[in-house]
Amino acid sequence: MTAIGIHDLELATGHHVLELTDLAESQGVVPGKYILGLGQSQFSVLSEDEDIVTMGAAAALPLLERNGIEGIRTLLFATESGVDQSKAAGVAALRLLGLPSGVRTVEMKQACYGGTAALQAAIGIVARAPEEKVLVIASDNARYLLDSPGEPTQGAGAVAMLVSADPALLEIEPINGISTTDVDDFWRPNDSTTAVVDGHLSVGAYLDALSDAWKDLEGRGGPAIGDIDRILYHQPYTKMAKKAQQRLREVTGEEISTALNPGDEVDGRDTGLETGSRYNRRLGNSYTASLYAGLASLLDHDDELAGKRIGLFSYGSGCVSEFFTGIVQEGYREVRAASHVEDVLDARVPVTVAEYRDLHNAPHGTSTDQVTPAVTTGPFRFAGVADQARRYEVR
Repeated sequence: MTAIGIHDLELATGHHVLELTDLAESQGVVPGKYILGLGQSQFSVLSEDEDIVTMGAAAALPLLERNGIEGIRTLLFATESGVDQSKAAGVAALRLLGLPSGVRTVEMKQACYGGTAALQAAIGIVARAPEEKVLVIASDNARYLLDSPGEPTQGAGAVAMLVSADPALLEIEPINGISTTDVDDFWRPNDSTTAVVDGHLSVGAYLDALSDAWKDLEGRGGPAIGDIDRILYHQPYTKMAKKAQQRLREVTGEEISTALNPGDEVDGRDTGLETGSRYNRRLGNSYTASLYAGLASLLDHDDELAGKRIGLFSYGSGCVSEFFTGIVQEGYREVRAASHVEDVLDARVPVTVAEYRDLHNAPHGTSTDQVTPAVTTGPFRFAGVADQARRYEVR
């Protein structure tokens, strides 16, 4: 059977960045509560002329520049912070990217699991037509109420993936483990631009979903834990990946290391927990893009992945989860510049807490006509709303 998987991958984020030490100090909180307790150091903040469409298109542009557009017949846009209840965000991204009209385009939603749903759908499309390629964009702006417990876990980011036969980065293996349970741990009502979350319930739902998905993978003949070299998790905050690793260690009986921070005691077999969390630690939560930001981090910081099997756990509140595996391809280091994401993160413009709060309170998801100020210098810009329709510009 023809190998199918991720041929190329890229990441983009917001224009601004907030240091969590600054947020903690403004709230009278010890910075370690966020830095160590959550495992986060920063989170990205969108400017007024950015949204999930501009971020997603910015992530996809380098892929198209490297690989061209030949063979792309589908664009799947995954998000849980959509900007329209009817029109797919990918339709606007298609125009910004200059893709032809002969590209089917839809939006996929199931909380943070949506990116994996899009990836698996893309694999199915390529399996039917191996000459075709699918562009998958996962883009989100994670927002919670100011001064709420979820505030320090905000963030913004987008990952774009080109899915094809004979992939250059990661071959996705066919056996997976799935768990779906109806639970109200996190959601965003139609009349709200911020999410509602029960943090304690969400952690428990995540860990139980991991246990169930792993057992389903085992029951379907998936690889044993000892045959998986690296493991990545959805990271609403990086400390959640440590909790997940601890749960998987309990379920499997395998002594896999739970060392998350540089300098932590390595208490078992290293599966890349720290290496796969470096970007998310700085991005904050990027919802559908989170797991694949972890994949980018692992690929960029591990020189010994060729031929290795990676386990990936995707979780979307509400809740749907999946544990699947992939084999890293020879020459993966030659596909993309390992330093690019670090350059993108370093280029963000810092904001003060007061500036961040002003941006948070700016209009989000409004249908009221507005013109946004030109702040960013990237290739695409959210120009505002006219006649209740969102307008975008290509620079």
